[in-house]
Amino acid sequence: MGELLFSFMIYADQRWIGDHGIGRFARHVLGNLDHRPIPLGGHPADPLDAWRLALSLRELRRDDLFFSPGYNSPLFSASPFVFTIHDLSHVYCPENSSLPIQLYYATIMKRACQRAVSILTVSEFTRSQIVKWSGVSPEKVFNVGCGVDAAYRPDGDPYSLSFPYLLCVSNRKRHKNEFRVVEAFATTDLPAGMHLVFTGAPTAELTGCIKRFHITERVYFAGAVPETKLPALYRGAEALVFPSLYEGFGLPVLEAMACGTPVVTANVTAMPEVAGGAALLVDPTSVVQISAAMVRIVSDTALRQRLRQKGVARASQFSWANTVLRVHESLARKHGSAKV
Repeated sequence: MGELLFSFMIYADQRWIGDHGIGRFARHVLGNLDHRPIPLGGHPADPLDAWRLALSLRELRRDDLFFSPGYNSPLFSASPFVFTIHDLSHVYCPENSSLPIQLYYATIMKRACQRAVSILTVSEFTRSQIVKWSGVSPEKVFNVGCGVDAAYRPDGDPYSLSFPYLLCVSNRKRHKNEFRVVEAFATTDLPAGMHLVFTGAPTAELTGCIKRFHITERVYFAGAVPETKLPALYRGAEALVFPSLYEGFGLPVLEAMACGTPVVTANVTAMPEVAGGAALLVDPTSVVQISAAMVRIVSDTALRQRLRQKGVARASQFSWANTVLRVHESLARKHGSAKV
């Protein structure tokens, strides 16, 4: 994948690069975009960063462009800018919000949507939410999607755990619905050797929930799993259980399918769009449905095989190369000619 060279200078916020969802998007897009990193430290999600970012961009000209692969934007800027809203969980998930965050979105973010020359996002679900929430024209918001690395594939060594397991790729945020996942797992009649594996470290609250359901010995926390090990963790799982209450895309759904791992996910927000008929969908507020799906996806051999085949085929329709191309096309269409 070669870099696209533009007839104007792009300054981009490289601080989003990391192992999280936005970080992977940023790494792939910026790694294939001719740009200058902005000379700024700190976290781009800091509410005060809009001011610091504006100061760092004060020397930019009107024919330059600032691009952020995340949801930050300068408080003011002489040059045009494009930024990326991956989801509106801070708006639609009260448990992820606070008064300062609400004020930030109501003032700085809404103003940025109006001022930006275009807004990028990663699903049609999130695109429609951005249009409705911000009031901008639908033509201003571009769905560039997400991708999956070639390392996420069915062949390869599984993760070295000594027991069969259902996998929940999560981060202890309340909208990830982990407490219902624990309750659903505890109420299944799955074999006693079956475990529930969470990525990340436990919290006292989640540990307490696990103890109340008397399944402490059957729940395992894998800690911070480096991205190089994630494909193996997916491959080793009986299934991914991902009944999140809200996702702007839902990268674990795509990654698991690419690894040939059957998926249980929610029938709300962006997850049905990403799954594309290749996953078992449940009402994420129903413990009964989540529990029944766990049992079915483990015990129904024919269903597992169908989901594996459909999942691999569905995942093949997503690539970071396509995402990069859509980003490039969006920037070129809005800001001038480009050449490879």
